[in-house]
Amino acid sequence: MTQRISKYKRFMMMNPIVQFFKFIYLSIKVLIVVAGGHGGTRNV
Repeated sequence: MTQRISKYKRFMMMNPIVQFFKFIYLSIKVLIVVAGGHGGTRNV
């Protein structure tokens, strides 16, 4: 189980495409949270 997780983590770290999509996903998630939570205060 632990070996499987480390193998998966290694695969994720060595895959720039996965890292790129992960970054995009996180940024979009943050944008949604900011837009939904603080849309009234930060509406430009």
